[in-house]
Amino acid sequence: METKLLDVQGLRTGFPSTGGKMIVPVDGVSFHVGERETLAIVGESGCGKSVTALSVLQLVAKGGGTILGGKILFRGENLLDYSPKQMQRIRGNRISMIFQEPMTSLNPLMKVGDQIREAILLHIQMSEEDASSRTLNLLQMVEIPSAKERMNQFPHELSGGMRQRVMIAMALACDPDLVIADEPTTALDVTIQAQILELLAKLKQEVGMSVILITHDLGVVAEVAQNVLVMYAGTVVEYAGVKDIFQNPLHPYTSGLMRSLPNLENTDEELYIINGTVPNLLELHSGCRFAPRCELVRDICRQKEPELYEPDGGRKVRCCRYSAEWR
Repeated sequence: METKLLDVQGLRTGFPSTGGKMIVPVDGVSFHVGERETLAIVGESGCGKSVTALSVLQLVAKGGGTILGGKILFRGENLLDYSPKQMQRIRGNRISMIFQEPMTSLNPLMKVGDQIREAILLHIQMSEEDASSRTLNLLQMVEIPSAKERMNQFPHELSGGMRQRVMIAMALACDPDLVIADEPTTALDVTIQAQILELLAKLKQEVGMSVILITHDLGVVAEVAQNVLVMYAGTVVEYAGVKDIFQNPLHPYTSGLMRSLPNLENTDEELYIINGTVPNLLELHSGCRFAPRCELVRDICRQKEPELYEPDGGRKVRCCRYSAEWR
């Protein structure tokens, strides 16, 4: 039986908006991550991927957000029951996060070595000398050349790829059980993207950690993930193994994402486009949230929001086609 390292159940996160209404960008999201598993969370911008990750670490309050309900079980304990001080011991220690833009995550006034050393000393009792030695080892582990010299440089003196490697080193500083990587290659060119993803995969094997990879790049997903969570307008629309998602997507939105991938064998083929736009979360209508854009829509789709069905071997899909009413 698979051991659940992280088990998120019915997570709801809201942000206040003008007029007193609450925007809920994460609405009843459930998933789990096993030991040494890589789970990819995919979907268009604004679907709730990053807010889901920040909710796990309880960092949404900084942006005015509130966790409205659900459970976040980490090794069987509900993190939502933890005090701020207890969560501080979890963040950066047992669960780490790699943010998509290192220049906004690293302190521009501190040398990168000092920043990593500070993260180590915050969670682990050791001498300054040992922390410095570990910092050097981490920079070497993430394959930064001339690591000893780089320790004494400021973030602006490093390339984008090197800054992201520093962020990965910082995330691994305390040997976490789980690393959440939020679009870790967004600001990098294609060659450096490949190097960073290869590095993450290599470190996952060496360190034995689990990974949540948040991305909109399906090519990345195919290479590194075991399971995939597809989100749309704050909800889970499909949840399955990576082979099932690519070979037989069940939800029309997932199918649309797959059809949007360029065909490398026929470069003249026109790219498929999903018509319409993501709905405004303040103006949601009854029924399926994807219905206005769906090519298979029926009246039932506009009448009630579908449940998350399990039509095939544990796969989950939120689509009226799998309800009794559709038949």
